[in-house]
Amino acid sequence: MATFGTLSDRLTETFRNLRTKGKLTPADVDGTVREIRRALLDADVALVVVKDFTAKVRERALGDEVNRALNPAQQVVQIVNEELVAILGGEQRRLEFAKTPPTVIMLAGLQGSGKTTFAGKLAKQLEGEGHTPLLVAADLQRPNAVNQLQVVAERAGATIYAPEPGNGVGDPVKVSKDGVEYARRHQHDVVIIDTAGRLGVDAELMKQASDIRKATSPDEVLFVIDAMIGQDAVNTAKAFQEGVDFTGVVLSKLDGDARGGAALSVASVTGRPIIFASTGENLEDLEPFHPDRMASRILDLGDILTLIEQAQQAFDEEEAMKVAEKLANEAFTLEDFLEQLQQMKKMGSMKKMLGMLPGMGQMKQQLDDFDEREIDRTEAIIRSMTPGERRNPKVLNGSRRLRIARGSGMTVTDVNQLVQRFDQAAKMMKTVARGGTPQIPGMGPMGKPGASAKRGKKGAKSKGGSRSGNPAKRAAENAGMATANTTPTGSGFGLGGQQAPSEADLAEIQKLFGKG
Repeated sequence: MATFGTLSDRLTETFRNLRTKGKLTPADVDGTVREIRRALLDADVALVVVKDFTAKVRERALGDEVNRALNPAQQVVQIVNEELVAILGGEQRRLEFAKTPPTVIMLAGLQGSGKTTFAGKLAKQLEGEGHTPLLVAADLQRPNAVNQLQVVAERAGATIYAPEPGNGVGDPVKVSKDGVEYARRHQHDVVIIDTAGRLGVDAELMKQASDIRKATSPDEVLFVIDAMIGQDAVNTAKAFQEGVDFTGVVLSKLDGDARGGAALSVASVTGRPIIFASTGENLEDLEPFHPDRMASRILDLGDILTLIEQAQQAFDEEEAMKVAEKLANEAFTLEDFLEQLQQMKKMGSMKKMLGMLPGMGQMKQQLDDFDEREIDRTEAIIRSMTPGERRNPKVLNGSRRLRIARGSGMTVTDVNQLVQRFDQAAKMMKTVARGGTPQIPGMGPMGKPGASAKRGKKGAKSKGGSRSGNPAKRAAENAGMATANTTPTGSGFGLGGQQAPSEADLAEIQKLFGKG
């Protein structure tokens, strides 16, 4: 979440200073609130929102709920998290569909805010949910706006209604109204109307948008706002609310490098919920907006739930069962490995997925250095092999490896490294399939607490282990000691029990898919 990176860094540093304090004095609370206020203002959060937010945090931080807490610093972080969720809208709000189709969704916003791209993203997402959306090209002012929507619709695999060429020709109100009728006749259950924008708020824009709303009676009016436009976001949102009114907000360009904090103010200032967050240029880069998950990301507490949901969408359960069976039978091949890589690519950016893990905000440099193209290079090497070579890499002699390297545009060293990594990964997977504990170089043993790696070094005896003569008792005592030693100590702020991945962990993930 690049847009809120600076805010996240400032808040992380502020809370890190609290961890060493066993008890918070009023001076500690005031100092913390002061730093939070500065961080929010530097991130372009609206002043009225900042004042209200910090006042609530201070009041709760000085209250009894902190004084009675076992760890006051943790409680302050929890308070900030809860108040962040509140200014982001509280609870998630989904699209509301009409009882009698079609559901009409009107998009509004300034020119360049990302309305047309969002229209394609929304159409693609709705199609994936079993709907039959129709895109209506009602932006007839901006040059080539109709052509752009046609291209986006083709990429999304959606139907488009574009009777007018645009470029200043045609009546957008009539096109919108006719588009709804077209959808009704051709049994499209959702209509997405892409309206015109301007470089700034003006009376003509508001009148046109208002006329389209009156003519189509939309079930949802979504205000698309660029997360990077700064303080003007609040003024623009207020102007659209007064001129057209809207039922929900879409945050676009959340993958940008701007401060973007003004976007945090929209829900609080307008009282309208944020429904979607656009996090990239691809049509798949659209997420339902969860205030609690966004607050967790800003506070570097991770977003495991979104990560799990993306994995569930990308991975096929039947294919996963087949892979598990092959692992158990030691029949996992490079062909299977290639299929797994392709399924991982469906989940989207590897950097994005790693960024959802708790504590990853403290490893930004390592994330920036992570080369996602290595997955494509790995795929190219495997595709340059024959089916027989993929099934049995042991037949890869020198001449075969040279041919594969030339066919994939890589070097023989790259091919050798891939085969070595695959052998290591296959061994780990077989160990897991058998119920064992895998040993990853640089990461140590993984798995159940207390489990020891088989065939360990004879001289590597654990210190302080149980010496009981009863084998069952000895095993239980050793397991208990190992559990105590391996229990996570919490995240960067002392919340939760999940540890941030180490640099060695990230390096091993990089090695698994590409060059180290």
